[in-house]
Amino acid sequence: MEELRITAGGHLGPIDSARIPRYAGAATFARLPRMDQVTKADIAVVGVPFDSGVSYRPGARFGANHVREASRLLRPYNPAMDCSPFERVQVADAGDMAVNPFNINEAIETIQQNALDLTHDGARLVTLGGDHTIALPLLRAASERAGEPVALLHFDAHLDTWDTYFGAEYTHGTPFRRAVEEGILDTEAISHVGTRGPLYGVKDLEDDRRFGFGIVTSSDVFRQGVDETVARLRDRIGTRPLYVSIDIDVLDPAHAPGTGTPEAGGITSRELLEILRGLRGMNLVGADVVEVAPAYDHAEITGVAASHVAYDLVSLMADEISTRKDA
Repeated sequence: MEELRITAGGHLGPIDSARIPRYAGAATFARLPRMDQVTKADIAVVGVPFDSGVSYRPGARFGANHVREASRLLRPYNPAMDCSPFERVQVADAGDMAVNPFNINEAIETIQQNALDLTHDGARLVTLGGDHTIALPLLRAASERAGEPVALLHFDAHLDTWDTYFGAEYTHGTPFRRAVEEGILDTEAISHVGTRGPLYGVKDLEDDRRFGFGIVTSSDVFRQGVDETVARLRDRIGTRPLYVSIDIDVLDPAHAPGTGTPEAGGITSRELLEILRGLRGMNLVGADVVEVAPAYDHAEITGVAASHVAYDLVSLMADEISTRKDA
């Protein structure tokens, strides 16, 4: 079947849904072209089908393709940001990284190298997980490309700064402790957003503060509102190169049931999207959306939320890249 695509701003865009139904054909993110269909991508959306680091429910290895399927309804113009991201820059789907599901250390090395390869020409990555283990190699690559430690906004129900699980240093609950230890995070500009739920003990919070993290809990978002939350985050990060890591379980299970470690009392999808939109103009150098586990999803609730989150991340990057080019 011929791919009838929208072309705008000199960039190859999504399949034209006025001529080919959204439910037809193979799914790429937002029905965008594959990497092999463009000469160069400013933003690459890549999947990492890996969930060997989970401590509870598995299944996030199927998350990237689930998000792609749920992204069929995304449209080229983002009215919330008055931005047509696929017109401003070239965005393409880079497919999936092939990583070893039986060797976490090897998988981490592969992800890091693949991320470096995909960004060698200045492209930025929006990565679809996969479990949160993958954030560590993605941060390593982002820091290397930035030439300095990066700021981090970590949206999650959980801290993910624990030391080990069953003696394992690399799991979905430990990536940000490892990142601090490796010196790839700017510890004056790192924050969790949306955390909640029981912990193993008060030491979890004490360790987290020692690493330099600020915490905006889901209750803080509810009581203070989106605007104050955004102001606090922007003040903390400033102009530093910023990486955004989003565990979909930051959303309440009502908005994201399809995930491995759900916690009651989360933020809404509307709050998450509005907080992200408040980051407009910041130097967003990379991002991920992880922990979508489709086996626990219903009517694509989680997949749809994750696809819109990824779309807004792409929009933020496209806006910043094009604004910088025009300056």
